[in-house]
Amino acid sequence: MKRIVRITILFSLVVILFISNSCKNKDDKSLNVFRIQDDVALGKELEQYIASNPQEYPVLSEAQYPQAYAHIRGLRDSILNANKVFYKNEFEWKVQIIRDDATLNAFCAPGGYIYIYTGLIKFLDTEDELIGVLSHEIAHADRRHSTDRLTKEYGLSLLVGIVAGTTGQDQLAQIAASLTTLAFSRSDEKEADEYSVKYLCPTTYNAAGAAGFFEKIETLGGQSIPQFLSTHPDPDNRIQNIYDNKTSEGCLGNEKYDLRYQQFKASLP
Repeated sequence: MKRIVRITILFSLVVILFISNSCKNKDDKSLNVFRIQDDVALGKELEQYIASNPQEYPVLSEAQYPQAYAHIRGLRDSILNANKVFYKNEFEWKVQIIRDDATLNAFCAPGGYIYIYTGLIKFLDTEDELIGVLSHEIAHADRRHSTDRLTKEYGLSLLVGIVAGTTGQDQLAQIAASLTTLAFSRSDEKEADEYSVKYLCPTTYNAAGAAGFFEKIETLGGQSIPQFLSTHPDPDNRIQNIYDNKTSEGCLGNEKYDLRYQQFKASLP
């Protein structure tokens, strides 16, 4: 009987894997067994968990700060409207601001649920730096790095829980916490850097904005490295690679939108 159960489970997983790969964008090289709709389902559950925990995740009220949200969503739309994001229409791409000036962080949950901390926004100097970071985080979701890593960390039980709707609050809390410090591989980080340039290349922005972010990080002198860079604290090679990618892609935009960015920062609490 146990042997039959094991065979049934194995067969089911093979079917899931087949369906997953058949539904993916042809340029999606990820190897996890999540379907695209599973990415969105997991992201939605995480969004609901984060919204229910304002002490840990104090999301800024859009009703109180409509100007700030209009601006950050305008940045998101600039990326999406360049039509380089593979899952532009399949993922939610919902961006929210977490009110925490002490934290230099940003993360994107599977399915395109983006969170940016006020500490990071206020730390940066120009708009191209922030949109560079935003593009980098979008790339992690769009290239499906998040679910690749979560699959490796939590195994198939996570997928089964999502599909069955049995994911518990404790597990959601664990996953939400891990997203803020998710240790992507060096190849994932390199790819996200490359795509941050690709996404911005058709726009008027300086497509190497993410390099400006890393240059800003270097001014910290090794201190207070953001959590999401904890596994790769030395940005030297990444800075040069991003500039090289901008050149090789033939990107012409150079706008930093300094004044507009200062106005955006002033709209925050």
